[in-house]
Amino acid sequence: MDHYCLPNDSASSSNVYWLLFKVLALIPIRHYLLAMAFILFSFLYNFLELHFLRDLFSGFSGFSVSLTYNSSSQIYDDVVSKCNILHGRYFPTPWLCSPHLQTLFLNYFGRPPLFNYTRQLFRTSDGGTIAWDWLTNSDGSGAAHDVDGVAVEDESIPIVVVIPGLTSDSSSAYIKHLAYHTAKRGWRVVVYFSYNAGWTEDARAVVNYLHKEKSGAPLFIVGTSIGANILVKYLGEDGENIPVAGAVAVCSPWDLLLGDRYMHRRRVQQLYNKALAFGLQDYGKLHKSHFSRNANWEGIEKSLSVRDFDDHATRIVGKYESVDTYYRRCSSSLYVQSVAVPLLCISALDDPICTTEAIPWDECSFSVNFTVLLIFDRANKNIVLATVNHGGHLAFYEEMSACSLWWVRAANEFLDVLHARHMHVQKKTSKLSKPLDSSIDHSPYVIVEENGNMAALNHEADHDRVLTEKCY
Repeated sequence: MDHYCLPNDSASSSNVYWLLFKVLALIPIRHYLLAMAFILFSFLYNFLELHFLRDLFSGFSGFSVSLTYNSSSQIYDDVVSKCNILHGRYFPTPWLCSPHLQTLFLNYFGRPPLFNYTRQLFRTSDGGTIAWDWLTNSDGSGAAHDVDGVAVEDESIPIVVVIPGLTSDSSSAYIKHLAYHTAKRGWRVVVYFSYNAGWTEDARAVVNYLHKEKSGAPLFIVGTSIGANILVKYLGEDGENIPVAGAVAVCSPWDLLLGDRYMHRRRVQQLYNKALAFGLQDYGKLHKSHFSRNANWEGIEKSLSVRDFDDHATRIVGKYESVDTYYRRCSSSLYVQSVAVPLLCISALDDPICTTEAIPWDECSFSVNFTVLLIFDRANKNIVLATVNHGGHLAFYEEMSACSLWWVRAANEFLDVLHARHMHVQKKTSKLSKPLDSSIDHSPYVIVEENGNMAALNHEADHDRVLTEKCY
């Protein structure tokens, strides 16, 4: 009887691996390099959310603008329907084919026009100081005329109040794009800054002052990012009783609590979060004397996110018991239904900082329940949402040269048509609007005074609202 010896398993495995190694060694090195390059390209393409290939295959045909509005909206019929830019297509700069490339290019390069502002200091009734920058009637070179010189000119020239985003000011690239092209049309522009996402008293003070001193001039407001949140909250609080003819909100976060969760969700958002926190730290250093007295300065210095800064500074100065309370109470989404001023809201669906989950779609269009065959008309007829697939955060660069921001052109055209056809007229009402109450904000998380008003609307007079020449 023959006997067979089974091969040693260990030796057999070694032989297999050795043969595999010899086969792999026959593959040229350049093929490995090509494979690694493809893997790296695929990773970066997805990480940076590039859309170059999609643009290429579509022949760089651009993207249509999606408009969301109440079907019986007079604002749409009288104003937006006459805006060619909003009914056209947005053609992103081909080499800025990513929301991150758009956003980073805006912040590090920007290509803003060159001009100088005229600074004016304004004292509020509670003793605070607001610094605002004026730009008026720019010529082709961008030279600004002195604001006192304009006062003796045509008092009917419209004024656009600009509320910048977090860590931004009048020197920020996107603000300069907006200010220059708005002033170039012959309008006057004034820019001020506020770091608290829910503090609307400064906006109210600025608008009321301008309405009193420039009574013949229509007033418009453009808010960007956190400034857009302040804008919508202000419009919702005052309702009909507001001397604002119209407004534009660009890249609003809408829901600050959702926005905070979004900024902690993915690695790339966490990078933006840290960058914004460092910017807020720089802002805090400019006002160290105030924050060291009224907030947790040691915590501010160690902040690694916007939430950290808000926890150690904003909520303490604003007298909120928790950051979540501050975010809930100051989210502009609570005030959307009370807005009585014509309002255009512009957002990019690939915004890397403000999540689209927070956009109040239902408040701007009809809601249909097919199960019970009911149509709910919850939409605010004064608001039109304009969204595009790409654009990043406050960028929307267009043309090969990347010297123009699409949203600036869209906002200016909207304000032009609005000025000519459908401006809001102030109607006196007895009190400010309040957001709907929610059980999630009940004690101990709510700060309510005896008269029932939110403490957010009653900061003490030592609130620091002094602007500086540069806020990073």
